[in-house]
Amino acid sequence: MIKEYYFKQKTKLQQLKQKSLLQYSRLNKPRFWGAFGTLVIAITALSNSDILPNGTSASSIGVTKTEIGSFDIPDYNQKYGFVLDNYEVVESEIQNNEFLSQILTKHEVPYPQIDQLARRAKDIFDVRGLRVGKGYTILKDKETGKATHFIYEPSVYKYVVYDLQDSTNVEIVERAIQTEIRESSGIIESSLWNAMIDNGMNFDLASRMEDALAWSVDFYHIQKDDRFKLIYEQNYIDGKKVGVGKLIAAYFKHYDLDYYAFHFKNEKHEGFFDEEGRSMKKVFLKSPVKYARISSAFNPRRFHPILRRVKPHLGTDYAAPHGSPILATADGTVTKASYSRGNGRYVKLRHDKVYETQYLHMSRFAKGIRPGVRVKQGQCIGYVGSTGLATGPHVCYRFWKNGKQVNPKREKLPPPEPMPKEDLPKFMVLKDSLKTQLDAIPFQEIAREEMAENIDSLKVLSQKNP
Repeated sequence: MIKEYYFKQKTKLQQLKQKSLLQYSRLNKPRFWGAFGTLVIAITALSNSDILPNGTSASSIGVTKTEIGSFDIPDYNQKYGFVLDNYEVVESEIQNNEFLSQILTKHEVPYPQIDQLARRAKDIFDVRGLRVGKGYTILKDKETGKATHFIYEPSVYKYVVYDLQDSTNVEIVERAIQTEIRESSGIIESSLWNAMIDNGMNFDLASRMEDALAWSVDFYHIQKDDRFKLIYEQNYIDGKKVGVGKLIAAYFKHYDLDYYAFHFKNEKHEGFFDEEGRSMKKVFLKSPVKYARISSAFNPRRFHPILRRVKPHLGTDYAAPHGSPILATADGTVTKASYSRGNGRYVKLRHDKVYETQYLHMSRFAKGIRPGVRVKQGQCIGYVGSTGLATGPHVCYRFWKNGKQVNPKREKLPPPEPMPKEDLPKFMVLKDSLKTQLDAIPFQEIAREEMAENIDSLKVLSQKNP
């Protein structure tokens, strides 16, 4: 009788498992988790226990612990919080000039419902934000063939679920990100790009390193055998790399000079600081464009390539791909956002009573840029173009001091505010720890050389001891 009781309980658990998984396919529903959790707890309790409810030993009636826990929970195909096995799944990408209404009408979703969905989604994720090349999934009821959900992936970090059932709800779901602290290093052979790629790094790290060290290292004149080390966050979703997070510390050797940057944050401020606790961030950025090259330097006697005569070039030209963001080199106020025959579209900023900057030949202004608007250092104010007298896409960066155009590279600019003395002890503890970690990171080339030396040593030993 006791053995019969055990098998009845096992059958009930089997039925509960099937009912839970078939009835509640949406994994993020509390009802499903409640039923499924009860099932798992019950199975685990029976699997780990040798005692039945009346105190009788399971082994005494010929039932083993292995038999109790022998039935497996199937590994269902789960994605976006759904068990996909319960649906007909359609996967595709947004095509050029394709809209949500066109996609859904192909799957027999009535237009009034699409219109209602678009209205509800406007303040959550506007359907006009769908972009060419981005993936989407449509889930259909297997029995009726009716589309129940439209799922759009704007990035690897999140997806949007449009419920096509009676509720027509819209939900943005942020994917869980796992973060690991990683270390990397590299030696420049030809370019920073190649050094990053050759050593298996995401090039986003170059941008973060430039942000940390741009005021100290001239990234436009890096040379062969310059080298770097980095400590940073590597992001993962479902075990796959999806990008880098925060840069924690950086080292760069340039022209035989060593530069360190350590990220420090407290209640008062956040940023990168050098070994003495001085801010790495200066009042002005060295360049208004990332990953650009200087195509024409400040020159009072330059031969103009279009006018074909000597004319002072009182700015610095940075060549960059058309549409690249142009950044404000310091906090300031927009005094002009206009157009002229020579300058093309341009923006002028006043930073204080002494300094102004100007950015020429833009293809277009950034959203909201107009006279009187306050901007922050590093904020996008426009995009690289070739409007006005320009032979190709670039930005001409002009620097004004007391109303006179000067070469910013020769100016002794004001230093940033120092870290408060009361914060230095805490920073020094962090800095010492990170510097020790940075100094211990081997360079890839050196590591390969050491490996080769070890192999040679083993060969010598094998020859001596055949």
